[in-house]
Amino acid sequence: MTTAFANAEASAPRPLDAAQLAHLQSWQGRSESTDDVIAAAPVRGLAATLDRDDPAPHDGTVLPPLWHWAYFLPHARQGAIGPDGHPLRGGFLPPVPLPRRMWAGGRLRWAAGNPLRVGDAARRDSRIVSVSHKAGRSGDLLFVQVEHTYSNAHGMALVEEHDIVYRAAAQPGDPAPAAVAAEQGAAWQREIVPDDVLLFRYSALTFNGHRIHYDRRYVTQVEGYSGLVVHGPLIATLLLDLLRRQRPGGAAVAAFAFKAVRPTFDLHPFRLNGQPSADGRTVRLWAQDHEGWLTMEGTATLAA
Repeated sequence: MTTAFANAEASAPRPLDAAQLAHLQSWQGRSESTDDVIAAAPVRGLAATLDRDDPAPHDGTVLPPLWHWAYFLPHARQGAIGPDGHPLRGGFLPPVPLPRRMWAGGRLRWAAGNPLRVGDAARRDSRIVSVSHKAGRSGDLLFVQVEHTYSNAHGMALVEEHDIVYRAAAQPGDPAPAAVAAEQGAAWQREIVPDDVLLFRYSALTFNGHRIHYDRRYVTQVEGYSGLVVHGPLIATLLLDLLRRQRPGGAAVAAFAFKAVRPTFDLHPFRLNGQPSADGRTVRLWAQDHEGWLTMEGTATLAA
């Protein structure tokens, strides 16, 4: 066992005190900006990873919803990577001492008539909106909300609110999170097999070094999960991809709100579900694991 693994396992959870919380909350209001070009290569890579037979992208091709997550990526040097595979904490994001970090959900609004397109020179302006603490049944929880605004030469294209949750390390005897049964009988359904190749390809496309997605020894021995964790953003992207498959060439997505409910692991297939509203303006989307437990839920609002 490496020193990093041993240290992570040996550290006992310590509740955050008032001074630590005040220090972390001093990150509220911090901002940064990142420039990128919406290149064609990530679009080709995501289409292949999602098993789509799309036409080859070219300048002017509209970026499908949530595919912007393949851009504006942090490129920390190898020497600046933490034990979990993420960049070391304490830069733009606060240096939260809790070891487990997850994408908890988000809310997105696309500007009408101005999607991000292949060939765009674009900017992401990010701001930490809030840092809040909650004492859960298995220890401290810290929630960080980040707002991202994406713009191109024509102005604002997308506003995203991103929720990150940090949790204490798993301990023997921790209570299992309450499970919620997924709704059955959806109009749209698709089964996904989250094998190592799918998780690797998505990690590579999003330059995501988080070890919970590819390092089985780390995720089971250090973070205490039963298997490799399927990326929350990947599940969200697959949910909107289900909508695209059911309505090819249909109305564009104007807004999407989603929440991760329960981790999904690579040990079994999982299912995507979709149910359009009677008026056709919204679509409820949710994912469930092999036991029928709800793992993610969201609502897509279609453009008029």
